[in-house]
Amino acid sequence: MEAMGTREWFMLVVLSLLWGGAFFFTEVALDGFEPLTLVFGRVSLAAIILLAYLYATGTRMPVERGVWIGFFVMGGLNNLIPFSLIVWGQTQIDSGLASILNATTPLFTVILAHFLTADEKLTRGRIFGIGLGFLGVATLIGPEALLGAGAAVLGQIAVLGAALSYGFAGIYGRRFHDTSSTVAAAGMLCGSSVMLLPLVLVFERPLEASPDLAAWGAIVGTAILSTAIAYLLFFRILARSGATNVMLVTFLIPISAMGLGVFVLGEIFTLNAALGMALIFAGLAAVDGRLVTMVQRRKTA
Repeated sequence: MEAMGTREWFMLVVLSLLWGGAFFFTEVALDGFEPLTLVFGRVSLAAIILLAYLYATGTRMPVERGVWIGFFVMGGLNNLIPFSLIVWGQTQIDSGLASILNATTPLFTVILAHFLTADEKLTRGRIFGIGLGFLGVATLIGPEALLGAGAAVLGQIAVLGAALSYGFAGIYGRRFHDTSSTVAAAGMLCGSSVMLLPLVLVFERPLEASPDLAAWGAIVGTAILSTAIAYLLFFRILARSGATNVMLVTFLIPISAMGLGVFVLGEIFTLNAALGMALIFAGLAAVDGRLVTMVQRRKTA
């Protein structure tokens, strides 16, 4: 594991703001766009930006059919399904709550990795962390879920479904280890754009939308800042500091998203949200393992 310097920490904080901002931008854009239309605008514009970046740097996209089938599958798992579920979920719940629930992605990933990979098995520490994390989820959703509380609970379940899809994407994405990360990102965004277009035309009425300037600005912001630039920054941190360190962004995204939701959108940060977030963070820390290792080292010293 590479040590993180000041520059890497700065990039990590910026990345958390960009990805946390996606929940904020989505909340604003939903005033003028339907969910699938919003997601299509985000991924298609981001795809164009990344393709332009690759062209400007002299990089060309692969032409092999098998590679593009992989891009389409990855686009479904990492863009189409989770983005659509999160955006629809945010029609029912606040952006801050959505960001906290989305932070469960690493919990789903370690469970799936145990069953779908040969080298990432569950340990007692990870099982304990998963238990804490899902206790946090239960705290967030609350006992009203048992009483069939309707749309708000369905919105929360949708965001959890998105986190599960991200978990599958993290495992499927291993096959792109020999592909440039930026090429893989551009490819999956192209794939998800192609798949989303017919869905938008069949299930929504994009031509009848009348978004205001704020909604247009939000959809452009989520495409440029929270998708295209965020992917470039993510892959740079990944190359410099490794996958374990870049996972720390999971802890930071809900903080930035909650801050934007509370101070800009006027959302309310409840005691349940605070307790649920604390439990999820504790679970993530246990799954990550480095906090436990630090404590053990200090005891040994």
